[in-house]
Amino acid sequence: MEYKKILELIHEMNQTDLTKVEIEQEGFRICLEKNSGNVATMQQGNPGETIVQNRNTSENRNTLENNLEIEAPEEFQLEKTQGEKVISPMVGTFYVSSAPENPPFVKVGDKVMKGQTLCIIEAMKLMNEIESDFDGELVKILASNEQMVEFGQPLFIIR
Repeated sequence: MEYKKILELIHEMNQTDLTKVEIEQEGFRICLEKNSGNVATMQQGNPGETIVQNRNTSENRNTLENNLEIEAPEEFQLEKTQGEKVISPMVGTFYVSSAPENPPFVKVGDKVMKGQTLCIIEAMKLMNEIESDFDGELVKILASNEQMVEFGQPLFIIR
């Protein structure tokens, strides 16, 4: 989930009576909670059946911003890693090598040159080589092999 989407979710939650939202996706979990008296909890019963319960909690009436818990994967903590980001120019599937049996194009710690192939992104059955825009050392790989990546998503950090 992109940082901008998280901020939109916070804004939307402040505009509604929702008090808690939990989202869990591949290696990512976010729990947004605001204390406002009534809390709706959802439980999954039989397949296709959802149970919603209301309970009163008046212990604490904090705003969402004061009670925000976010557990994000490392790629959402880019501010801590210094360097230039290599950004995905398209939506597609990220590959670290040209074939499963081949070694990866680059590894963390490798010295990379401008124009060097870093990965391949498959989009609409076309294999697109993504090249470095910078000379430097590869500090971090932000995507996993065979992971779907979005346009504008950071893929690598080069220092």
